[in-house]
Amino acid sequence: MMNELEQKEKKFNRLITIVSIVIPLVVVILFGVKLPNVAPLSFLPPIYASVNGLTAILLIVAVVAIKNGNKKLHQQIMMTCIGLSLAFLVMYVAYHMTSDSTSFGGEGLIKYVYLFILITHIILSVVIIPLVLITFSKAYLQKFEAHRKFAKITFPIWLYVAITGVVVYLMISPYYAH
Repeated sequence: MMNELEQKEKKFNRLITIVSIVIPLVVVILFGVKLPNVAPLSFLPPIYASVNGLTAILLIVAVVAIKNGNKKLHQQIMMTCIGLSLAFLVMYVAYHMTSDSTSFGGEGLIKYVYLFILITHIILSVVIIPLVLITFSKAYLQKFEAHRKFAKITFPIWLYVAITGVVVYLMISPYYAH
């Protein structure tokens, strides 16, 4: 018979699995939807790139906070990072539902560098969803040793996704239609 903590963890795991599948699927589906008669939200890319940059900075601050024993600040910052990631996702989807995709115009080696960064960013942005949720659930359930183990994997991947989001924006921004 499962105790209450095990039951909560099982519910979290089911929810994490569902969310980790549904979010990428919804993004892919909505990416193909273009809203007619809606003005392009062309102002969003620098905003959501800035959100990625802020997320990267806050992730580092959160790690410093916990290493200094400030659990409360760490929790607040991590919740902010989750909120910023959700805001990014909403803005990203809204932009692509109202605007045509922009192609990278660089040629030669820089194009391959861009594609490598973009592809790893996209793949890891899908991978990070369950990692963040699992890491969060371990802290929520006060399984701090498991939380730390997952955080050691989650942190560098999330940081990479946040930083490469900014890099991708900076590399493609000259090619946006104005």
